[in-house]
Amino acid sequence: MSPCGCWGLPVVLLALLCCPGSCETAFEVYVQSEVLTVESGMTWKVNCSTNCTEPEMGGLETSLTKNLLDEQAQWKQFLVSNVSQDIDLHCYFICSGEQQLKTLNIGTSYLLEQVLLKLQPTRVAVGTWFTIECRVPAVEAFESLTLILLRGKETLHRKTFEKTPGPQEAVATYQRLAHRNDSHHNFSCRAELSLHSHSREVIFRISEPRMLDVYG
Repeated sequence: MSPCGCWGLPVVLLALLCCPGSCETAFEVYVQSEVLTVESGMTWKVNCSTNCTEPEMGGLETSLTKNLLDEQAQWKQFLVSNVSQDIDLHCYFICSGEQQLKTLNIGTSYLLEQVLLKLQPTRVAVGTWFTIECRVPAVEAFESLTLILLRGKETLHRKTFEKTPGPQEAVATYQRLAHRNDSHHNFSCRAELSLHSHSREVIFRISEPRMLDVYG
């Protein structure tokens, strides 16, 4: 039985959680995350800290992959990865024999499930115009989104969309005169998504490649 008389909690948290209303809080535990919504497979930083000046122990409890990046007496910074679904992160510290825990929920999003590229027309004569269009269906909860139109590894065009109040469809188009060797290169679109301005983490996805049939 826990010191506060609680039953039925996961074993990993029994030693960390003080039941509401049954213990006095002598110190505080804080948790800060670079992001609150992440893309599946994303890596980001989480800070656990406390106002206890000399904690005996502290850390981060999670089923995700975690690596300790840096630490001092009152804080620890972790690199967290391999998220595939919504999950709770638990920061804990022990101070003067008392244990405190702070929980933060991280939501998982699939913002770049589709990056669609279209060539129109798909068969053109040398020296005639054709259009490259890249489209990402309704996207939300982002700081900025950039669509980059590529011919092989060459950047033809890029367009950046800033944060809006609600979901929006992002479309970038580029017109080009067909060259004879265009038929020897794949055309593709790379979407780069920044979820938060204070995070350097960029999520990206590349469309299926498309070929242009050039004749004449």
